[in-house]
Amino acid sequence: MLNRMWRAARLDASLYEEVEADSKATGQAMVVVVLSSLATGIGGLTEGGVVGLLVGIGMGLLGWGLWAYLNYLIGGRLWKEAQTHADWGQLARVMGFASTPRLLSVLALVPIPAFRALVYLVATVWTWIAMVIAVRQALDYKSTLRAVVVTGLGWLVNAIVLTLVQVVLIDTLFGG
Repeated sequence: MLNRMWRAARLDASLYEEVEADSKATGQAMVVVVLSSLATGIGGLTEGGVVGLLVGIGMGLLGWGLWAYLNYLIGGRLWKEAQTHADWGQLARVMGFASTPRLLSVLALVPIPAFRALVYLVATVWTWIAMVIAVRQALDYKSTLRAVVVTGLGWLVNAIVLTLVQVVLIDTLFGG
């Protein structure tokens, strides 16, 4: 599993083909998602304490699941190419491994605001690039641009939903 995570972080396209085809890799992909969500939560400790930890973990898990589903729906169903044949499990696996760069988020624990912002920026951009490669491979796209558009649309909807969830949670927990 660590070798696969290393290859995912190095943006190795063959890794995504490998895990797409390996239904036994689903558990490994879920471990990567949990670890990267935990890293995001730990990174949130500096600003939000225990609430930051819990929100980071929850948003990490929800964000991965929603983004994976949106990429499956948009890219695998609504805007697929003739050679696109993928199921939800395949997208979940490749996107699980593509979340490996989010492990960097643990470095946001350092209480220097500019450093924290840089950590989150690098982790986010690196993860998105990994997601683009994962989606391109899993959906057998001929064009990387198509994968950029699919993951970009998925990210946008995901960001809106996660923002709404956070607003509702904050309002519910802290009485707004």
